[in-house]
Amino acid sequence: MLLFSMTIMKVRNPKFRVGSATFDTFDIPITNTSFNLKTNFALGIKNTIFGPTKYDTSTMFFYYGETKVGSVVIPKSKAQFRRTKQFTVSLDLTSTNLIGKTQLANDLRLGIVPLSSRSKLTRKVELILIFKKKNAVDMNCTMEVNTATQSLQNINCK
Repeated sequence: MLLFSMTIMKVRNPKFRVGSATFDTFDIPITNTSFNLKTNFALGIKNTIFGPTKYDTSTMFFYYGETKVGSVVIPKSKAQFRRTKQFTVSLDLTSTNLIGKTQLANDLRLGIVPLSSRSKLTRKVELILIFKKKNAVDMNCTMEVNTATQSLQNINCK
């Protein structure tokens, strides 16, 4: 039983990723000094263990450089064993805190806006209806918004 629980039932960290995004509103003025994007992000939480996992409510923050440009609440959910829980969240990304930043104007002129996202997801794991553990996983992603094609590209999550 001990060998079984140490090998097969080992608690591994889930994989929490940004998959893709669609844009409902893509507003970048001709002056290239700000942006206002209404987006729908597809997120995935891959449960890598042999047991159901319950995730608590969390908040995901989006940044341009070190300035927050948006946040969204990730709802409480449950992922079955060895399955990926996929869901979509809607949020507004705005650069109102970035007025006067020359780097933003340069990025908008070039057509590529680099963004990053961070979140901490806590979960409860139940193995064989006996063992219960709590742990957390951090998600850090970098991505680029291509203003010419109005798409999200180069998504890299750790």
